[in-house]
Amino acid sequence: MSIMEVPRLLPPVPLPRTILKPSLATAEKLSPNEPPPEQEKPQDENDLKDNLFGEEEEVEKSPDVTICSAEEAERTAEERAAQRQLMAVQELVQSERNYLRMLQLSTVTIRSNLQKLQPPPANLDSIFLHVEDVTDVSGRLLGLLDQKNVQPGEPLFLEALCDAFLSLSSDIEAAYKEYLANYNQVIAVENAYKQKEALWEQIVKVIKTSAPEVNASSLSFFLVTPVQRIARYPLLLQTIQKHTDTRHPACALLEQTAHASIAINCRINEYKRFREVADKYKKSQTLSIMDKINRLNSHSIAKKTARMGQFLKHETGMVPKLVDEEFDALEGFFYVLEHGILRLLDNVELYLHHLQVGRHASKGVGLRERRPSSLSSSLFGPQTFSNCKTEEFDLDMDGEKVPVCYKEITTGLRQWILPVFEERTRTLIHKPLCALRDLLVGPRNLIRKRPQKLLDYEVIEAKPCPSYDEQAVADTYRTMNTLLLDELPKFNGLALQMIWSMLGTFSCLHKDLASDLEQLFRSFAQQLPHSSLDASAFWEWAETAVLEGARSLDALGQSVEETLLGPASQQRLRLLTDKHGSDKIYRVLSAAAGGRDLDLTLAKGELVAVIGRADTRGDGRRWLVDAGGRRGYAPASRLIRYHGAEEEEEEEPPPSPHLSLPQSASSARRHSYAAELPRHATTTTAAALGRPCFQVFAAYGFAARGNCEVSMAAGEPVRVLEPHDKRGNREWSLVEVRGRQRGYVPSNYLAAAPVAGTLATRHPSC
Repeated sequence: MSIMEVPRLLPPVPLPRTILKPSLATAEKLSPNEPPPEQEKPQDENDLKDNLFGEEEEVEKSPDVTICSAEEAERTAEERAAQRQLMAVQELVQSERNYLRMLQLSTVTIRSNLQKLQPPPANLDSIFLHVEDVTDVSGRLLGLLDQKNVQPGEPLFLEALCDAFLSLSSDIEAAYKEYLANYNQVIAVENAYKQKEALWEQIVKVIKTSAPEVNASSLSFFLVTPVQRIARYPLLLQTIQKHTDTRHPACALLEQTAHASIAINCRINEYKRFREVADKYKKSQTLSIMDKINRLNSHSIAKKTARMGQFLKHETGMVPKLVDEEFDALEGFFYVLEHGILRLLDNVELYLHHLQVGRHASKGVGLRERRPSSLSSSLFGPQTFSNCKTEEFDLDMDGEKVPVCYKEITTGLRQWILPVFEERTRTLIHKPLCALRDLLVGPRNLIRKRPQKLLDYEVIEAKPCPSYDEQAVADTYRTMNTLLLDELPKFNGLALQMIWSMLGTFSCLHKDLASDLEQLFRSFAQQLPHSSLDASAFWEWAETAVLEGARSLDALGQSVEETLLGPASQQRLRLLTDKHGSDKIYRVLSAAAGGRDLDLTLAKGELVAVIGRADTRGDGRRWLVDAGGRRGYAPASRLIRYHGAEEEEEEEPPPSPHLSLPQSASSARRHSYAAELPRHATTTTAAALGRPCFQVFAAYGFAARGNCEVSMAAGEPVRVLEPHDKRGNREWSLVEVRGRQRGYVPSNYLAAAPVAGTLATRHPSC
């Protein structure tokens, strides 16, 4: 049998070859020219052939040796792969348990001990932000594995592991992407702690005391573990997949799980990149002129020049401008929302200002004055009501139920209902609106920055071979544009939803306020004397009582005013008459508030003496007057000639709502013209009403001082067109004199007298 007939399945036999190396001593004795000693020759070729033939004869005697060796090798490989798979599975599960224990140690023990420091470190909650979400999802993953009651070595464990991971994949991605996006902020806060040596020593002491077995010396030792863990999931799952037989029932599911873990990491990295771009450009910076000058360099100048050139090309039509209709619609809707949010916030702040101005007037409310709005106009009443603190006065009316009930109701409103309503409005409306206003800053800055980045992107895209830095700028624009297109619709939708929710809450708050008011009034309604009346009878009584009370209060006020001001007016009249003469005495028709230099503030009915009929610039609308010691300017339109005692008599009593028939014709001068005479009062119209006919005439002469006024002579008949001016002021009447001329005259310059022959007879048409 020759060598060529050796079976191919038999592995080649290595030929032994002995090489004798000279020792160090022998090498030293040899000279450089002497040849090395001869090495021992290998065995003779015939001897090797005899050995091979001998082994071959032994193999031929046992033909099953080759098959058994292959099966053993395959079995050994399978066992080795199964062992490595088991070790990888055990490593995944055990490392997950250790990882969860580290998270719980940092979030529970270390965090609670750090909060006990006096004072506690600033921004401590921001360090552990989103750690609880990561801890929760890790605990749920282990909980799902424990629920299956299978061990890592059992056949069903891989399937249970894959099902648990895939079912929690969305939660894992949501928890880790927020944590990793906020991780840079965590490191920044920890570095701020390290700047304060005493505080950092306390933090390290707390860490070593809380976790002595870990031998950690910083918070980042614990807080970096989620960053490392999410990246290890693909490695561990791929290792398990590598050592899993393709014939295993969970092989396909394991491959899907490994791909899902890789996709989660890719999406988290993309989200983190988006967040970094957003955080970079959404910050509002207020730079001084020197800061802007210091930022100028060759790169920034070249960039701004390129932008300006591209912008001019767009404006001149040399290059078409990129238009994104989808983004333009989102941008327009965002600015509409922003305007609505800011307007609503202004209205709510003014609303709260009017609520608290009465109760906190002495402390100050810290809100700037704003123009009245429709939302807040309904609370000008409570502002005055809150100033009336009835509980601070003893009305001495214990026997009367109505004043006592009113006192209790107003006290309840001031001390209970309105403060609770104000606090709820601040908590449920004002604070969320302020938070929403702050959230507008980031999207607004990104939207404003996008056109500049778009110009850079267009310039770079026009180049055939952009550089690495230019490609990074283009990627920044793509990231910003994608971020806006993805996130801006979500922001707009959530902001709109919040606005509608707050408006609904505002309506519910007013509904609760009305319910509290009704409950308060009902508790005292049974004690009032008119509570048994039906609705129509009650409102009729209430209207009558209010009108009577108003008339009584008005009469009381006039009486007090006459009592207090009567002697002073008489004394001023004598003083001004002696000094300037009676022909220069004028009376103030309505209150005048001085708004310019040297202007006087005059009350209605006050007497003054006219010194000059124009100011220093020749303006005839401002007269120089003497107010009994004070000299200054007053509006000429608010002054009327004073005629002594006759005018005082004409003013009293005040005009009646309905002109009554005077007792005699001579008494017509005692009644000033009543503004409530029928329009176009003439002899015929008065007779048509079945009443004695009257003629309106000028009781005093009046000289027009402007285009809107008309002159009339004493005793001249006039026709009343309007018993008030355009503002509803009844002190002036629109009249027609001499058939054509129309204008305003003082109402108290007019008088009405019955027409001769109508006192005893009626008009035929009656």
